Amino acid sequence: MCKDRSRSQMTRVLAVVVLAVAAFGVLTHQGRQTASAVPPGGDWPQWGRDHTRNMVTTHQGLPVDFSPGKFLGRSDEIDMASTLNVKWIAELGSQAYGNTTIADGRVYIGTNNDLPRDPKYKDDRSVVYCLDEKTGELIWQLAVPKLGTGKVSDWEFLGICSSPAVVGSFVYVVTNRCEVVCLDVHGMANGNDGPFTDEAKYLGGSGKPPIQPGPTDADIIWIYDMLGELGIFPHNVTSSSALVHDGAVYVSTSNGVDWSHVDIPNTRAPCLIKLDARTGELLGEEASGISQRILHCNWSSPAYGDRGGRGVVLFGAGDGFCYGFDPEPVKDEEGFGVLKELWRFDCNPQQYRFKDNKPIKYGKSKGPSEIIATPVFYKGRAYAVIGQDPEHGEGVGTLSCIDVSQSGHITDPVWQYRGIERSISTPSIEDDLLYVADYTGFIHCLDVNTGDLLWKHDTLGHIWGSTLVADGKVFIGNEDGFLTILATGRKLQKMGEVEFPAPIYSSAVAANGVLYVATQSHLYAFSEGGT
Repeated sequence: MCKDRSRSQMTRVLAVVVLAVAAFGVLTHQGRQTASAVPPGGDWPQWGRDHTRNMVTTHQGLPVDFSPGKFLGRSDEIDMASTLNVKWIAELGSQAYGNTTIADGRVYIGTNNDLPRDPKYKDDRSVVYCLDEKTGELIWQLAVPKLGTGKVSDWEFLGICSSPAVVGSFVYVVTNRCEVVCLDVHGMANGNDGPFTDEAKYLGGSGKPPIQPGPTDADIIWIYDMLGELGIFPHNVTSSSALVHDGAVYVSTSNGVDWSHVDIPNTRAPCLIKLDARTGELLGEEASGISQRILHCNWSSPAYGDRGGRGVVLFGAGDGFCYGFDPEPVKDEEGFGVLKELWRFDCNPQQYRFKDNKPIKYGKSKGPSEIIATPVFYKGRAYAVIGQDPEHGEGVGTLSCIDVSQSGHITDPVWQYRGIERSISTPSIEDDLLYVADYTGFIHCLDVNTGDLLWKHDTLGHIWGSTLVADGKVFIGNEDGFLTILATGRKLQKMGEVEFPAPIYSSAVAANGVLYVATQSHLYAFSEGGT
């Protein structure tokens, strides 16, 4: 970690932010939608690349031999002469936990405002950068004011934790202010498009003078305020990424406990909602009582799969259950749209919840955990791991395989692997082999059909991000700043290890022949020959 970035030390406990996820489909600027798969080897427009959240791509020719270079003295500037196979490097703030997305020539990433790109923003803010894919230069930014609640709901100096979801001409982001925001991919450069036009007041912040936006500022299309509209109480941070499918936006609300880590301020608030992608109107919400059973917070993001020809929204919740919801809301007796629960499965074995018929207190190393990682859909099954905020330390975990065609309260998974520790990492599955990391620092490779462990590798550092499977390789970074590269397959083969000058808390992604790796302070774009 760069010594000049001391504020980074203050927020390392917030591992949850690495788990942001995004969207699927094509939505035009006029609101017309056409379902479309992501082209193989092309863009990476959302967390997990597509709606299944499976971190796999068909990219070929990604570099194995590369170097991020070294800092020039005690500065934050990289000596480009010390790099290898680097296309460009973009300096970020001092906090970067959310994951990079790439679409239509633009690169999006969340950070904070410790490196002000515009002199009119000098205070603590959470920021989304939109960068040029060819050069890494800034196109526009969304500089969101803080809530002013401190560590309770909007941790100081923490950046945007949501991975932006790009669908057609729109970008969907969940902000630090517990909002779902729809942005124009072009920013203010092509004018201020409605219906939202009061960016100046928004950028100024509550009770402060407005700040007039310029050509390098974001253009907000609409905002849905989950805190104001639903009474959500985000614990420490709002951390979810949007799933956009069939003209709708699904997000986790990040409802959680208060400062006491025990009391839940709003046990009636929904943990998963559905919005109209064009207008931001609330279409539906879960009513399964998840908020009554929250262990800590709801930081996971939804996924989408197929259930016998009909859709299913997968949600790993803050009570430790994985849920399947019908994507089409039904009206309750009061006329509110409700996302019907199709099934639920407790990903915590009973011995994690009870000992001698007494509940095990949350936070204990052998006790229950919530789901922070994103569930993955693969061949009619859901795969989910349990874990906790790394501030709570290491502990027991599970990886569960669930048949999504079932109904009701599922008691028997297809299989369950208990050789994994607590994990906040989304699995990757290719050729019926599953790769997943745990917080302790191990990479596990399992047979996806049986759950049998094939091999395990220790990276010797805590892992917050998720495995990327691309070009016959598994890429994974750790807290010590090492990016490990393993060969895919049924036998363990280490291909390389690259040391970075700062921790890696997010996940590597690949788009259009380029490997993107974000540390706390820089985003690196690697390609063969640096072109």
